[in-house]
Amino acid sequence: MNLYRNDRVSVQDYFEIRENCEQLLEYIDEYIYMSPSHSIKHQRISGNLYIKFREFLEEKTCEVFHAPVDIELKNEKIDRTTIVIPDLCIICDKNGFTDSKYIGVPNLIVEILSPSNQTHDLITKLNLYMNYGVQEYWIVNPMLNSVSIYALNEEKLYIQHDMKTEIGKITSHFLKGFHVDLKDIFQDNI
Repeated sequence: MNLYRNDRVSVQDYFEIRENCEQLLEYIDEYIYMSPSHSIKHQRISGNLYIKFREFLEEKTCEVFHAPVDIELKNEKIDRTTIVIPDLCIICDKNGFTDSKYIGVPNLIVEILSPSNQTHDLITKLNLYMNYGVQEYWIVNPMLNSVSIYALNEEKLYIQHDMKTEIGKITSHFLKGFHVDLKDIFQDNI
């Protein structure tokens, strides 16, 4: 993920820039980040995971969303505006929905790495999501056909819950009973 501009901007400036820009832009720590275009591999993986989550969540109160959907992270302990566009997210508290975005903290977020955004998703977003209280964070690496899952522990810190590469079933800590075989995520890539 690259910086759209190298200077800090207000949230009002961010919204003005978004109005006149067709790129996906996120707002983190007063900086604007530009999402890379999604590759075909990225789209396939996202679609495969979306289907698995949606099937599992059928007739449950939680709902899965795929990009682009704006998530304005909101936590009473953090006094700043942060807007992200995760690849996938699962939301169980429906109170934060507006016509154009979700305001609050998704229960589960999935980010799919691309060569240009690895550091951003592996460090910046991992810490961001942990600090805001996202209960589970999935990092999907299409280059290695791997999935790493981080879950909040009692101290509100991420611990690695599960990690698989190439083969095996990955399990969710938050979604009790949910598991998916890596071959079903990366079926067109393995």
